Amino acid sequence: MLDWTDRHDRYFMRLISKNVLLYTEMISTGAIIHGETDRFLRYNKEEHPLALQLGSSTPEELALCAKKAKEYGYDEINLNCGCPSDRVQKGRFGACLMAEPDLVVNCIKTMQDEVPDIPVTVKCRVGIDHLDSYAFLHTFVEKISAAGCKKIIIHARKAWLTGLSPKENRDIPPLQYDRAAQIKKDFPHLIIVLNGGLKTIDNIKTALNLCDGAMIGREAYENPYFLADIEKNIFNSTSLRDRQDIAMAMIPYIEEQNKKYGTPVKTITRHMTGLFKEQKGAKIWRRYLSENAHLPQTKADILEKALAEIIKNT
Repeated sequence: MLDWTDRHDRYFMRLISKNVLLYTEMISTGAIIHGETDRFLRYNKEEHPLALQLGSSTPEELALCAKKAKEYGYDEINLNCGCPSDRVQKGRFGACLMAEPDLVVNCIKTMQDEVPDIPVTVKCRVGIDHLDSYAFLHTFVEKISAAGCKKIIIHARKAWLTGLSPKENRDIPPLQYDRAAQIKKDFPHLIIVLNGGLKTIDNIKTALNLCDGAMIGREAYENPYFLADIEKNIFNSTSLRDRQDIAMAMIPYIEEQNKKYGTPVKTITRHMTGLFKEQKGAKIWRRYLSENAHLPQTKADILEKALAEIIKNT
């Protein structure tokens, strides 16, 4: 979810769901160490529980970032071993790390030594390129679990490191939920979270029957109010905010972010265009935000005006 699940999106998501565990976008250790540390690690206290997802293959850099994550109060540190993009591969991290399990082990141990009281987890694929047998996945999990990793998020598709784009890697390789389910059977002491193709409540219930958890990616971004269905049907929550209330609650947040950090309105509202997906007025809402959020005179009340447009035209 690179460039998508930033702190503004996560604040928005938390207004919809109080129970889901939120993950940051993958952040490279270099960006944190050599860039603007606070800009990359800053978040809103309302986002908890919150996991920091790191991208790197350098144990020392990961340890330093783990220490910073502890200072910032993150609840979990996740090492990405699943992203197949060319940019990530050039940095020798993401999915290509699955071919180097001993290096992943070293990364995990180094982070855990630095922050023994914060869980260090891994997100991976079921395989990469022609390293796609169940035995390969089993060995990978066996090694990283022996290193102390107790929670593994498995995207149930293999990744092609060459020949497919990141988008194609999310759609073309077939889903293999049975692989993740078998890992859970073979490693019952581990927390196994299933990821990939989960778009409905029934999908999530299936995932929870096979594994310990479900990770939702693009469906939650493109249809954010899906999180309200998860609150109701998975967490049995009875007090849910409606879409209009969520939109209005974002107005003071936008005003605060603009005042404190000079954050443009469009930087935040871009995450909100799917709020009314599949609802009456969805196109009006999406179009109004898209056509007006970038204008220099636009203020936080764009959300109130967009709601008024829905009422007026439906």
